[in-house]
Amino acid sequence: MSIKPPFTELHIPKAPSGFYEGNSLPIALISKGIMVALVIWALVFPANANSTLGSLNWRLLEGFNSFYIIIVGMFLFFLAIVAILPSTGKRVMGLPGEKPEFSNFSWFSMMFGAGLGVGLMVFATAEPLGLWGSNPVILTGDVAPNTPESLQSGYRYTFLHYGFHAWAIYVMTGLSLAYYAYTRDMPLTIRSALTPLFGKFVNGFFGHIVDVLGVVATILGVSVTIGFGVSQFIDGLYAITGMEWMMDMSGDAPAPGKVGLVTGLVCIMGLSIISAVSGVGRGVKYLSNLNLVLSLILLLTFIVFGSFFFAMSTYGAALVDYLLHIVQLSFGAYGPQPAGDFAANLPEAAAPLADSLKGGATNAWGSYGGFVSGLEGDAAALPADVLREVYAAGEPARQFGWQAGWTTFYWAWWIAFSPFVGLFLARISKGRSVREFIIGCVFAPALVCFAWMTILGGTAIDLELSGAAEGAIIGASNTSKLFVTLGEMISGPFLSIITVMCVVLILTFLVTSADSGILVMNTIMSGGEQETGIKHRIVWGVVLTAVIGTLLLAAGENNPMDALKNAMIIGALPFTAVMGLMMASLTKALYRDGLRDKHASTQAEPAE
Repeated sequence: MSIKPPFTELHIPKAPSGFYEGNSLPIALISKGIMVALVIWALVFPANANSTLGSLNWRLLEGFNSFYIIIVGMFLFFLAIVAILPSTGKRVMGLPGEKPEFSNFSWFSMMFGAGLGVGLMVFATAEPLGLWGSNPVILTGDVAPNTPESLQSGYRYTFLHYGFHAWAIYVMTGLSLAYYAYTRDMPLTIRSALTPLFGKFVNGFFGHIVDVLGVVATILGVSVTIGFGVSQFIDGLYAITGMEWMMDMSGDAPAPGKVGLVTGLVCIMGLSIISAVSGVGRGVKYLSNLNLVLSLILLLTFIVFGSFFFAMSTYGAALVDYLLHIVQLSFGAYGPQPAGDFAANLPEAAAPLADSLKGGATNAWGSYGGFVSGLEGDAAALPADVLREVYAAGEPARQFGWQAGWTTFYWAWWIAFSPFVGLFLARISKGRSVREFIIGCVFAPALVCFAWMTILGGTAIDLELSGAAEGAIIGASNTSKLFVTLGEMISGPFLSIITVMCVVLILTFLVTSADSGILVMNTIMSGGEQETGIKHRIVWGVVLTAVIGTLLLAAGENNPMDALKNAMIIGALPFTAVMGLMMASLTKALYRDGLRDKHASTQAEPAE
């Protein structure tokens, strides 16, 4: 019995002339309309935009936290199975005998720079330190925060957030796009990944909506990345120059102010637009190679002057611990604590004090010691065993709040980032096998991320454990922790040189992320064309700058990233559903292509 050929007749109507010549008008106008509306709302009603985005974000987390957690776990295990199976892993994404376009070094450096470059610079020290002080094991009261006992669990969740799961999200999108583009000669755009499920239905308005969701998610995901990166860039400039006009000096520690953030954003986006105009083969490739070289110099500095042996012992133990808990980490989802459950589970002696006890007992960022030390009056006089029961009664709320505010935030960030990174990975991976793509883009970069987190973050933790830092690193803002750690580790002219190099590295990572995002948005808008017009790269660069700038200005003074993060999580949810459909679609495509191969080989055998 013959197997029907796959559907490949994808038609995306494009404007024949005018400003949008060669581009899809529905995708361009709908996506730009959404972004312009967001910018106007944030400019005209900044307080309303910030509060509404925050409220909507929390309501979505209450309803969809488990969905985010479980579907990301499914992505990882699906990709592992596809890579292991001989029939699927050996498939080449291209014509028979086609060679990869880029060398392994350039391929890995572009992948690394686009995927997690800025995130690693910001969170290489901030993430391990933050999780060392707050993670689900600490929230159970089993270990105290910021102690040797909390190190293992801190790194377990650090590896979760920056490990196999993070890269599996990118590769789920990237593999779907690359497989259809290079084995079926289909456009390199989001809707192509759904053709095995929906066929010609994607040629209509449904396909436009799918591509628009990809564009919106890309803009918001890249916006959060650039927002964090610009904040660290300003921290670095302040460390070099001491210019206080860029900073907010009203808090316990200096933090980037809105004037500094917007100034840095305009400078970086201007450079990004220039790089995007030059294209992938020139600007992005050369900047990515520079990024990797400077990253290795920074890593070597920490190896020589930091706590390398402490870091390596932590790396080995943490990797084993992460792998042992990977199933629970992948599918252990929490929901909000039902109303009234906390009071119903209190011991009799504490029941009259439920209202005064609830805040501390359900605080997702606290610990048992913090809960007890914050009690006053009659609540503070309760016996220790009663307080333990009170703290246990609030654990479901703590675990949900922590997971929704930390792990789910990361999953939404990576998902929003995945149309950009996935399409970019597909763009640079033509000619590679499915197995090579999965191993090269999931497991290899994750191991490098682990090294970053243990060498840089481990040094910061060791400086705090030994008492050398005296709380200075813990007390610094997330985006300045790297510079404070360097200041505790080295001194003199060498510190100045390394600080300047870090600022340059942050700048090049930011430019790489932004210009790659601009190129990807234009690829989607043009229906999968890999060479797009210069004027549209400039327009999308301006739109991206406007979105980031207005949302930074709309947020509160103390948390300028809040509006960006809330908008990103909201925008990521629809695309998460699209990614679930991509997984089902790729499963069908691989299975049907396997049947076609068997049928073709049977037909080719001579008759006996």
